[in-house]
Amino acid sequence: MKERQWKRVFVIVIDSLGVGEAADAPEYNDAGADTLGHISQSVETFCIPNLRMLGLANLHPLEQVAPVKEPLAYYTKLNERSRGKDTMTGHWELMGLKTEIPFITFTEHGFPPELIKELEERTGHKVIGNKSSSGTAILDELAEEEIATGNMIVYTSADSVLQICGNEETFDLQELYRCCKIARELTMKDEWKVGRVIARPYVGKKKGEFKRTSNRHDYAVKPFGPTALTVLKDHGFEVISIGKINDIFDGEGITRALKSNSSVHGMEQTIEVARYDDFEGLCFVNLVDFDALWGHRRDPEGYAKELERFDKKLGVLLTELGSDDLLMITADHGNDPTYSGTDHTRERVLLLLYSKSLKGGALPEQPDTFAAVGATVVDNFGLSMPDGTIGNSLLPLIAEAETK
Repeated sequence: MKERQWKRVFVIVIDSLGVGEAADAPEYNDAGADTLGHISQSVETFCIPNLRMLGLANLHPLEQVAPVKEPLAYYTKLNERSRGKDTMTGHWELMGLKTEIPFITFTEHGFPPELIKELEERTGHKVIGNKSSSGTAILDELAEEEIATGNMIVYTSADSVLQICGNEETFDLQELYRCCKIARELTMKDEWKVGRVIARPYVGKKKGEFKRTSNRHDYAVKPFGPTALTVLKDHGFEVISIGKINDIFDGEGITRALKSNSSVHGMEQTIEVARYDDFEGLCFVNLVDFDALWGHRRDPEGYAKELERFDKKLGVLLTELGSDDLLMITADHGNDPTYSGTDHTRERVLLLLYSKSLKGGALPEQPDTFAAVGATVVDNFGLSMPDGTIGNSLLPLIAEAETK
């Protein structure tokens, strides 16, 4: 095993920050999608000085943000090889897995009657909803009925997901988790298989007061093979997850999991880990609010403000990182808030690689897979990706760029 280059690696996924349509975007009805570019075009001001300093405007032209002459990070765009544009597919590919068959979605007609009937019989709750909806809209529509009757709100979204709502006071949190475990068992059948079952607890008594809580829990399908995370864990390195990373990988390859209340909270947790935790390995972070609160709700102004909040926390994080740390900022798919519908968009994603020990600049190639991220992390620790995975390390490209 060769000597490692950095002791700590931080991978931050800005959930859904695409940087322009993928080559195959028309196959997904996503021609012209550009999450970052259209956000920039939709707002009058866009204050992201730390992302600018790293080279984001060099990577992608922005209306209000000029590129810098000497960016501090290496930057490139990543192309996706998996079929699909959902959260699990994107994250799994980041860590080396190529998904050949997309997860099933039920956006158009809801879940089939046979599944709903069995779910009702097994849980003892009548199902209401059973359609595609946003989490806030479904509560305004059906939460009062759920509270009054004990019926169970089931809904889906653009992702391959079955979500169940339950009021923490009247439905009971443990009962909600029990029902979700049953739903997870049922949806392991091939004809009904969804990527995730999500418990969506909320509080409030009437329309206008309902608010989802941080007691969300995801029940995901396990990755279909070993990933960069399992390699690191198996070789004694720490793999700290922040946000929904632990749920996306169903705990596989994770040594310690931190749950976040928001994307801002996730960055605060990341800063705390960087400041106080002298670990050797990977800190893997997902910041979900970009996708859940702004992308799906088609709110470019809200998305821009979330990026500005992220940028402020990023500035703090950068002061906590030393020459023995590597920061990688990327995404898992696009979700253009100016696009039609509410679905994710098939896009390339950003990759910024920063360390105080690196010069920075443009990388000469755009990797053909998100898995360049996981391959780079594993290579940093002198390890190899497991059989059956994809992706090549970017460290040779970086080393070449450093000599110029």
